[in-house]
Amino acid sequence: MIIKKFIAQTEQEAVLKAKEDMGPNAIVLNIKTTKQRGIRKLFKKDSVEITAALEDRTTGGIPVNKVNVAVGGDVLPDEESNQRAAIEEKLDTLQSLLEKRMDENVKKVREHNEDAKGEKEEKKENEKNTNVSYIRLIYDQLIDNEVDEKYVNQLITEIESVSRKESTLDTILASVYQKIVLKLGTPKPIELNEKHAHVTFFVGPTGVGKTTTIAKIASSFKLEKDKKVAMITSDTYRIAAIEQLKTYANILSVPVSVVYTVEELNAAIEKYKDYDLILVDTAGRSHKHQQHCEEMIHFVKDSLVPKGCTKDVYMVVSAATKYKDLLDIVEVYGQVGKYNIVFTKLDETSAYGNIFNIRLKTQANFSYVTVGQTVPDDIRVLDAQKLAKSLLGGAN
Repeated sequence: MIIKKFIAQTEQEAVLKAKEDMGPNAIVLNIKTTKQRGIRKLFKKDSVEITAALEDRTTGGIPVNKVNVAVGGDVLPDEESNQRAAIEEKLDTLQSLLEKRMDENVKKVREHNEDAKGEKEEKKENEKNTNVSYIRLIYDQLIDNEVDEKYVNQLITEIESVSRKESTLDTILASVYQKIVLKLGTPKPIELNEKHAHVTFFVGPTGVGKTTTIAKIASSFKLEKDKKVAMITSDTYRIAAIEQLKTYANILSVPVSVVYTVEELNAAIEKYKDYDLILVDTAGRSHKHQQHCEEMIHFVKDSLVPKGCTKDVYMVVSAATKYKDLLDIVEVYGQVGKYNIVFTKLDETSAYGNIFNIRLKTQANFSYVTVGQTVPDDIRVLDAQKLAKSLLGGAN
């Protein structure tokens, strides 16, 4: 009897192979479906193996178990069968090695990912530390410029909440700069009423430069803008104060009135109601002298302006004054009501933090700054951008 095995992808294909090879008298003895496992799936597909038999006396009575077959019907002796078994064993061994290697690769990939994650975290931490260093530099610069630590911390907190990991010193500086400019607000210089007089009061402690500031503003509106300007002074306490203002008035060819009471002040304002701008110089008073301050506050608050006229109050303070004293000054003089701020003597200090501090403390609008004694050149509208640059260490 001849026995052969045939392998194909389907049972029908295997039977056809057997019939073609052994003839129509071949008998199917066994059908076996082989499922590929492990690494073999990558190289082989599932198959069907059938065992077919055909009686043939030419085999000489050779026992069936001494005969083996290969794919396609070739007869194999026992030695070749053993070789095939050895090959199968090697394939199994190779599969085990590959699976082991794959496990090792997976482990390496995981370890690499962990290392990469560690490097990423380290990089993130380094970037964070770098940002902290940049912010510290800005912090120190603002403190050195005498910005109140409370306001510095507010700025830093706002920056840290929006700073990104890829921030550079330039981008962080730009963010702080923009926030300072926004906090300083838009300056409010004197704005005239087109049809009626604009009455402007100047208040502040002694020695801050109120009279000189008034002269500078009068000169600007008279000579540069060709406006009708009048001046009133109630500073009858300071020696030569009236003479100083009269000297400026004569140079500019503008009228000036000296008043001692609120009634006289109201009369003077009525007299100049057809002018474009009326500048009122009040007597300087120490913020520590309560009675004198109350007199000044009464003088400003109880003044009357003609119908249609507008009224503003400008508090004049020196940029060289200590912050603690400035806080006391704005608290006392703030009783006059709504006011704008003029900072004088910027040329007498190298730290401008007080200007920023007072803005955040009072929320009052800035207007002018003065940088010297020259009339009318040494006065200008406060430049928020320039001040922000100075606070951050930029050139003036």
